[in-house]
Amino acid sequence: MNIDLDIGCSFVFGVPVATHAVMLFEPHSTDLHTVVDSRLDILGDALLPPSSSYVDTYGNRCRRVTFDPADATVRFMARATVSDELDEVHEGAQLSQPHELPNEVLYFLMASRYCESDRLSDLAWAQFGSIQSGWARVQAICDWVHGRTTFQYGSSSPEYSAVSILDRGIGVCRDFTHLAIALCRAVNIPARYVFGYLPDIGVPDAGVEMDFCAWMEVFLDGRWFTFDPRNNRRRVGRVVIGRGRDAADVAMITSFGLVEMVGMTVWAELGSGDSWSDPTRPGREGPGLIH
Repeated sequence: MNIDLDIGCSFVFGVPVATHAVMLFEPHSTDLHTVVDSRLDILGDALLPPSSSYVDTYGNRCRRVTFDPADATVRFMARATVSDELDEVHEGAQLSQPHELPNEVLYFLMASRYCESDRLSDLAWAQFGSIQSGWARVQAICDWVHGRTTFQYGSSSPEYSAVSILDRGIGVCRDFTHLAIALCRAVNIPARYVFGYLPDIGVPDAGVEMDFCAWMEVFLDGRWFTFDPRNNRRRVGRVVIGRGRDAADVAMITSFGLVEMVGMTVWAELGSGDSWSDPTRPGREGPGLIH
């Protein structure tokens, strides 16, 4: 069975001088088949030339925009049809040895900017080395990260990495994910960073405004599986925007000059009529953090 989701986001920027930027907010190339229809509006004194898009090394659909000096609004909305099933569970999935991994997967065993697996090797092996390799070990890592890290909006920073979150014990979903990825890689489990839209389906109302969400995928039994160390539960309706080694590969906006984010709105919810196509849709105000 499938369900319809209304997904989208709106950004308001202050741009003092003409500036080029690359943005990620559209569904990943591997999730493009789920998009029934979509609309992109860029409002304000932008842009010359018109926006364009490309697909990067990780399959992310990147949008290039040149803003003129002024306030500008970028609004994306879509209707996506996704499975109503929870994230897949395969408790018998086993870990492949490094020499058995495809070349493109081996890359996700290596330390990266925000996931310093080389610095967490001793901790990871001491904490998880005795656990059966494969699914059980990944779940133990998620349980450990979820249990010792406190979630708090506004507590993160682009400067924080897996090591700093381990020390601080507090962060947002991006931080939970970085720490879990680093620990997985430290015990030879390929793991990659993912962010996207995640509706609140089948879970209690969190009582906070919606934002983008980050989670991870691990490579077991020759394929990638979803794990969510921040929520630590199977969810319905994930729509992937970006994948990479860590958050540095999938920034929501990379600007080649000063672009100030004045406001951000994100929504992901069960579809209702044709509301997705309404360009005046207010959505819900998010905290505007890059997770």
